[in-house]
Amino acid sequence: MSLSTSSHHTAHTATSASVTHAPQAGAPHGHDDTVYPGKALFIALHIACFAAIFTGVSSTAILLAVTLYVVRMFGVTAGYHRYFSHRTFKTSRVMQFLLAFLAQTTAQKGTLWWASHHRHHHRHSDTEHDVHSPRHDGFWQAHLGWIFEPQWDKTNFDSVPDLTAFPELVWLNKYEHVPTLALMALCFWIESWTGLVVGFVWSTVATWHGTFMINSLAHVHGRQRYVTGDDSRNNWWLAIITLGEGWHNNHHAYQRSTRQGFRWYEVDVTFYVLKAMSWVGLVWDLGAPPPEVVRNERPVGKAVLEKVARQLAASFNVEQMVTDAMAHVREQMHDAMSHVHWPTFPSREELRARAQAMLPTTPSLDAIAERAHELLAERVAERLGRSAAA
Repeated sequence: MSLSTSSHHTAHTATSASVTHAPQAGAPHGHDDTVYPGKALFIALHIACFAAIFTGVSSTAILLAVTLYVVRMFGVTAGYHRYFSHRTFKTSRVMQFLLAFLAQTTAQKGTLWWASHHRHHHRHSDTEHDVHSPRHDGFWQAHLGWIFEPQWDKTNFDSVPDLTAFPELVWLNKYEHVPTLALMALCFWIESWTGLVVGFVWSTVATWHGTFMINSLAHVHGRQRYVTGDDSRNNWWLAIITLGEGWHNNHHAYQRSTRQGFRWYEVDVTFYVLKAMSWVGLVWDLGAPPPEVVRNERPVGKAVLEKVARQLAASFNVEQMVTDAMAHVREQMHDAMSHVHWPTFPSREELRARAQAMLPTTPSLDAIAERAHELLAERVAERLGRSAAA
């Protein structure tokens, strides 16, 4: 999907040619999902939280911290994620800049960096190329360990040509700390050192970890309603603290939807605010999931089907199948594979039953089982061929 800013706003000439493009990561651990604050800044702000022992904690500073958490989490969810990464709604050029500026007050690097890495995440979610997949690297690496790997620091401008067309976004991405420093100055002006430590630092660290939990917990704890080929899950309490991002399986099932809480009871504060903004013309053309997607009646796409079928096939012991098959068939296995049966080779019905146990409900269950049957036959035939040659 490519949703642009309003047609009556003149887009500037693309400036991406004038900036250095980071190479697209294709090897394992080649992307980020959400935030990569500078390592020194990340550590320093965690330590600075304890400075409240010396500055004190006032009611004004607490109110400032809570307000900044909510407002800036909206900047992350509506700006970084739903607008710049997925373009799920349209807005004016001025509002686009304000969303980017607000998002960058969270010290989660530049808007173009964030969007480019998040788009890469969706292309490789929970594969060996996913830099923060709990499936491959464990929970803590997915939550924050990847932050300390410096190779993820560059922006891949090639993956965000729709954003590099705006010089002000390129500038903001280059000078990524300008919004953060401006907010720090504001907090100091409001409540001196207490406002800076409690209001700014506490809310920034809380916003980081709220965002991180979508990388980690949202791929570990919760329920899967849709077959997406990854471990994305819906988690209601994560949705509360991240203003709607916890409906992560919904989002992976249909990324073009502005609303991530597909059902009426799935609280999505970010969507509610954007909906209100649309009533006064600040945003428009909010994306919505088709009814058949919400009802889980749409078959999965070809790429997801192939991915899930391979996962299903990999859940069987091919070595044991080969051992058993050698006792039954010695020659010309490849052509006869679909007509030969032995105790350990699963039938299509057995594959379907296992798929039904492994996956959420999907109208693509038979197609997944059929493709997994083909993959198993190919693997066994290949192993038999190697065994016969030996």
